Amino acid sequence: MENKYDFFSQGNLVYMIIIGILIAVILFYGHIVIGGIFLLFFLVLIVYNIKNNKIRKNEWKKFIEDFSSKLDSATKNTLVKLPFPLIIISDKGKILWYNQNLSMIANDTNILERNIKDVINKISVKDILEGNKKSYRYVKIKDKFFDIHVSIVNTTDSINGKDNIILLYFYEVSDKYELLNEIENIKESVILIEVDNLDEVVKSTPEDKKPLLIAEIERNINSYAQSINAMFKKYSSGKYVLVIQNKNLRKEIEKKFDILDIMREINVGNKLAITLSIGIGRGGETPIENYNFAVSAKELALGRGGDQAVVKKRDKLLFYGGKTKEVEKRTKVRARVIGQSLVDLAKESSNIIIMGHNNPDIDCIGSGIGIYSAISMFNDKSYVLADKLSNNVKYIVDKFNKDPDYDNRFKTIKESFQIIDENSLLILVDVNSKSYVQSPELFSKFKRVVVIDHHRKSASSIEDAILSYIEPYASSTAELVTEIVQYMNDKYKMKPIEAEALLAGICVDTKNFYFKTGVRTFEAAAYLRKHGADTIDVKKLFSSDLNSYIKKADIIRSAEITDENIAIAICPSGIQDNILAAQAADELLNITGIKASFVLVKINNEILISGRSFGDINVQLILESLGGGGHMTMAGAKVEISSDDKGRGEGSEIKDVIIELKNSIRKYVKEGE
Repeated sequence: MENKYDFFSQGNLVYMIIIGILIAVILFYGHIVIGGIFLLFFLVLIVYNIKNNKIRKNEWKKFIEDFSSKLDSATKNTLVKLPFPLIIISDKGKILWYNQNLSMIANDTNILERNIKDVINKISVKDILEGNKKSYRYVKIKDKFFDIHVSIVNTTDSINGKDNIILLYFYEVSDKYELLNEIENIKESVILIEVDNLDEVVKSTPEDKKPLLIAEIERNINSYAQSINAMFKKYSSGKYVLVIQNKNLRKEIEKKFDILDIMREINVGNKLAITLSIGIGRGGETPIENYNFAVSAKELALGRGGDQAVVKKRDKLLFYGGKTKEVEKRTKVRARVIGQSLVDLAKESSNIIIMGHNNPDIDCIGSGIGIYSAISMFNDKSYVLADKLSNNVKYIVDKFNKDPDYDNRFKTIKESFQIIDENSLLILVDVNSKSYVQSPELFSKFKRVVVIDHHRKSASSIEDAILSYIEPYASSTAELVTEIVQYMNDKYKMKPIEAEALLAGICVDTKNFYFKTGVRTFEAAAYLRKHGADTIDVKKLFSSDLNSYIKKADIIRSAEITDENIAIAICPSGIQDNILAAQAADELLNITGIKASFVLVKINNEILISGRSFGDINVQLILESLGGGGHMTMAGAKVEISSDDKGRGEGSEIKDVIIELKNSIRKYVKEGE
């Protein structure tokens, strides 16, 4: 390393060398006296330079030492007397030091040596060191709010070598936070309210009391708008728009929109309870953006069966209500419109793929075959996706493969990729969520999608479908398909084998006409029976071998009964069959006292949950907190196992999911109370 304190500077060194060379020349030519004098003078000059440079070096060293001492003193004084709260932590998160201002705002005065995460849980040392976080905004400490700014200092320790310390500066922004909060409070949100079963309720009311019923509905909604200081306007029969300040909306969210309960209690001779679908749009930059959020939220509430409120704040969705059974719609007008629209789409498509959800069941495959049977009359390049099927479903597909009309009509996912183009049409049956389709990769290739389903809409439901027929009141997708195909062509005649597949789908989802059966369910079953569906053959589809029966018994044996009379069972490690798990959940309801059942099964890197109930407990609301959905009496969820869980031992991930499930059950019961 170059010495900063050389006795000669670069310029002086050159002069000294030149002088030395000249003296050597003089001596070389015999001028001894003159050369000696110059040599003596040269030696004195060297001594003088060395002495002078030593003095300068000592002065410079003293200046540096004095400056460093003053700088250290200033730094320490700044840290101690800094007007902002300050914490110094190690790169492991341990609190090394904090100033007096911090101790005045901290909840706990004894925080030295503790981890910063225990004191302020928002602080992540890992994010700071990786450069992902340079500040934290609006961190609440006691009753004040702070912005926390981060600074990393590299230090060198004689023992530990290189190390990092992190400085956290606290800047109080309570006034700013309160101001922004007040601005947010006075902003407006849009509420759209629709009486989702107005026609059915009015029809169920005696003629002389119909005007009183309508007036009572209007009065309650008008009073509700006034109670929350909202602008109120009726824009169509049974449809209303409200504009409300966020501070009042926040109170309604805390009360979980009790207008839903108030409307259900109206009794003016009506035989059906009045239910509302409410869509709330908030957090938009403009009023029109909030209105669009509200429209989307209300459509989602209607698609989930009504009697609920959905709050949409950009991509975030909150659900309230949804505790009553869906009301069956008597009219089949929409089924006819969907059927005719489907014919037009089929004629203009290059080819058609019919796809269901992952791990397809009999309702999924049966409704897919039903749609194919009618749609193939208008487009002979129609196919049903049948890949990775369970034994029960594979048995049906094998029966159809023996029919010449179904030769090469069932495609795998790989084969489907090879035939689709820009004008292909995808018909989704028994699923409306992007994350539950049989092949998300295949789904993403289609620009034109039709959805036919009976499940309630979820937060991940498909919104850009060109045709959507989602009716949660229906018992099954097979019921919806049976109604649609009747209006697609007058010459259409269903084969007995096709009728059996659809009837099997209805039987599976209604548990042999026990659950979710209405007038239209029996009408659909009658239509299928008329077209040759053999109930004995359908019954054979549900028969199971002795091994499956024993496995089902093993699942039921593992059941644990909670304080809420809910059975929770786990499939043994050797059972990886979601159909068997669903059947076990159904069987658990046959046990006296059981109000609901949940069965968990681990398949590869996923844990599937089947939930069933008699209606007293809404299994859909319970499983929605785990990312699932479905109906009040029948729902499901899928929980992916993270890479961190895989190394924790067999069964640990299922135990974690059971803990989440039990927490969701307790939350549901507490809210119900």
